[in-house]
Amino acid sequence: MSETLLKTPLHALHLELGARMVPFAGYDMPVQYPLGVLKEHLHTREQAGLFDVSHMGQIILRGADAAKALESLVPVDIIDLPMGMQRYAMFTNEQGGILDDLMVANLGEDTLFLVVNAACKEQDLAHLQSHIGNRCEVQPLFEERALLALQGPAAVKVLERLAPEVAGMTFMQFRRVTLLEVDCFVSRSGYTGEDGYEIS
Repeated sequence: MSETLLKTPLHALHLELGARMVPFAGYDMPVQYPLGVLKEHLHTREQAGLFDVSHMGQIILRGADAAKALESLVPVDIIDLPMGMQRYAMFTNEQGGILDDLMVANLGEDTLFLVVNAACKEQDLAHLQSHIGNRCEVQPLFEERALLALQGPAAVKVLERLAPEVAGMTFMQFRRVTLLEVDCFVSRSGYTGEDGYEIS
């Protein structure tokens, strides 16, 4: 029996652009386009590449105790995380072993925004709900928001055409930005080793 794969909001566009799709973390995801992996890689290193990472888990924590509650699950300072900044963190078990890594952003007004890995998002959500769900609201955004990574040395030039204020953002800064009349969360971060942004 074959598994029914989930689709990101950009699935139809991936197919239209000729992407080769593969199963990944329960989703039908693009692994490469007709240009080829090497050229895509070099383009990201020399210009900019756009990645659909909407399969990753996005979660909101809300409440006066949210930061303190989350800090009880990660070996990272969340209580003093400044508003408009994000930090790399990891969920650990009782023995200190790593369950998953994640990004945590402080939206202000007692609200944190988390991005967790696709393959672990259901277990991460259950972990949050069982350990701190009685201390703060835990709201999954698994279906509500897409997530894009714009990465490469030209990422600033590309995104500032839509929102000039992003050019002044520093590494790990996080802010609300309107892009093409859509309210987005934008962070200056990524996993490629290049400059770039993640856009939710």
